[in-house]
Amino acid sequence: MKIALVTDAWQPQVNGVVTTLVELVKELTLAGHIVRVIEPSQFRTRPCPGYAGIDLAISPKKGLSAQLDAFAPDAIHLATEGPLGWAGRSYCLQRKLAFTTAFHTKFPEIVHAAIKVPVSWGYALFRHFHRPSSGVMVPTQSVLSMLERRGFRNLRPWTHGVDTSLFEFQQTPRACKTMGLLARPVALFVGRVSYEKNIQAFLKMEFPGTKVVCGVGPVEAQLKQRFPGVKWLGLLPRCELAEVYAAADVFVFPSHADTFGLVMVEAMACGTPVAAYPVDGPLEVLGRTDQQGRTLGGAMNQDLQLASYTALGVPRHEARARALDFSWAHATQLFAHYLVPARAQGARNDETCEPATVAASVSSIQ
Repeated sequence: MKIALVTDAWQPQVNGVVTTLVELVKELTLAGHIVRVIEPSQFRTRPCPGYAGIDLAISPKKGLSAQLDAFAPDAIHLATEGPLGWAGRSYCLQRKLAFTTAFHTKFPEIVHAAIKVPVSWGYALFRHFHRPSSGVMVPTQSVLSMLERRGFRNLRPWTHGVDTSLFEFQQTPRACKTMGLLARPVALFVGRVSYEKNIQAFLKMEFPGTKVVCGVGPVEAQLKQRFPGVKWLGLLPRCELAEVYAAADVFVFPSHADTFGLVMVEAMACGTPVAAYPVDGPLEVLGRTDQQGRTLGGAMNQDLQLASYTALGVPRHEARARALDFSWAHATQLFAHYLVPARAQGARNDETCEPATVAASVSSIQ
């Protein structure tokens, strides 16, 4: 099958969405599919306001249309709701082609945290974007339920995976060159150092050993000044990141906004248990319990400090075992199953007007 994947998130960006899509394309190719990725570097770009390192395509509709016309895909998937996603949506609707979409990121909450735009406005815009989709792939059941309550339809439960050969199991945490010798226990955060990650909850948390942050982002400079006792590693290659995961005693995931949280599964694959709040992503990754009612792979609590102390007592082999439940092969099979023929009869084109504020936002993006 010839699959067109349209995405505003792609390398050299470093985040969970990019990792997911790169692994997805790799698995689809191994399965014999032909995948054409349409991404920002193929167009003129400008930096995303407030997010250094994320570039957005400028007026991509003409170039995107030419690529899709030449490729003539059997299936079209719009992975993101940025300029390329909107251009792909317009292309499909004008030609009466069916397509699928995905909900990867709670951007309405992110925009609210950054510039106080009401969350309801963001979801109205996203609801408008996804309405004509033949299937909206959603990474967790809790996010799917939330979107249903907000009026989204055609939702499909999807999941993600982990590269268990790259993120190898370590029976005991051991020092690595990147981190150096640190006071134990070591609590690790990996991710963008940005508004929505709630990283301050981790940095302010009392912890007897050392806190380590791996990542970059828009609030990095100010947080480095406020928390000089934290070990800041910046951005690392994934092979080096695997060693850092394995060297930590606990992985702390303070975000309330992530729809999944792939970094949690990567940490667990290395044997490092996870501490998190009981919210959407962690509830999917850690929410299953064993016969004794214990959370698998880590601990969740409304008190992040208590969750961290509890997670320190989780055996590393149990964290690894939970990570093995997440397979890229399975995630890719689900994805392929949800795709729809682009030229199927009765392709959805049921555009309905949203409030004027939404319509204005759409036109400004395109």
